[in-house]
Amino acid sequence: MEVFIQAWNYFLNRREFLFETLGDHFMLVVWATLIVIIIGVPVGILISRTDRLKEIVIGTVGVFYTIPILALLGFLITIMGVGTRPALLALVLYGLLPVVRNTCVGILQVPEMTKEAALGMGVNNLQMLFKVELPLSFPVIFAGIRTAMVMNFSLATYAVFIGAGGMGRVIMQGIRTYNTGMLLAGIILVVVATVSLDRLVGYLDNRVQRKFSLVE
Repeated sequence: MEVFIQAWNYFLNRREFLFETLGDHFMLVVWATLIVIIIGVPVGILISRTDRLKEIVIGTVGVFYTIPILALLGFLITIMGVGTRPALLALVLYGLLPVVRNTCVGILQVPEMTKEAALGMGVNNLQMLFKVELPLSFPVIFAGIRTAMVMNFSLATYAVFIGAGGMGRVIMQGIRTYNTGMLLAGIILVVVATVSLDRLVGYLDNRVQRKFSLVE
């Protein structure tokens, strides 16, 4: 019980520092997610057109997904040095697989009868993509974005090892100084923020599915 009191006292005394650090952590994840969307969605659309290309691309991004985060960060340091850039690139590489895969799966799950009906109405390939395929596959794509964002929010704590800051800074400093209150306050804040983010994105996911009439 005493350790929770220490954590609460640390939170009260250093809440401005904690929320500032949490803000930096959040912005790192947001930028990584935006880059993942910009890259992952077009790639997912492209590979949905060719089975051979789909296997190669998903296999390639899947390799990055299996590399331990610390090993990946260590490798990126040798190329890019320390700071925010290698941390951002690492989160992008980790986030690509769910977005690319879900985009591809979502496009492929669009019923052929629907596409044939659209073709019968005279739509071209570009109209087919933006007016038929993407709207119908958007809930699946959004689920992949949700997975990437929530996963990266936890992984971003490792960015402290390459000088990128974030909530890992609080946790690591608490470990190094044997400050149990600081350590626990950082852990609890990350957990609460991650769960809250998951609930928020889950709510948006549910709204998206209701909009496209996929849930009652």
